[in-house]
Amino acid sequence: MTDDNKPASGHTFDVELDVRQLACPLPILRAKKSLSSMDSGQVLRILATDKDAPKDFEVFCRQTGNELLSSNEQDGEYSFLIRRR
Repeated sequence: MTDDNKPASGHTFDVELDVRQLACPLPILRAKKSLSSMDSGQVLRILATDKDAPKDFEVFCRQTGNELLSSNEQDGEYSFLIRRR
């Protein structure tokens, strides 16, 4: 990262949620709770290790209308950036 709120993907984020070591459905439930307290247009960064997380967050965003800005994997760790609708 180049600064505290700008990961290598180049997108900035407003809130970070660490759900590493948690299995489905907890990452989605925690993301939903975090997003509900954010303003429209703010970006949530999620760190996860659940192997199903990429598919789960893609479906979650499609169903909720939030925008999945990025989905990355490195060494078994996933990061997602989601813009609040």
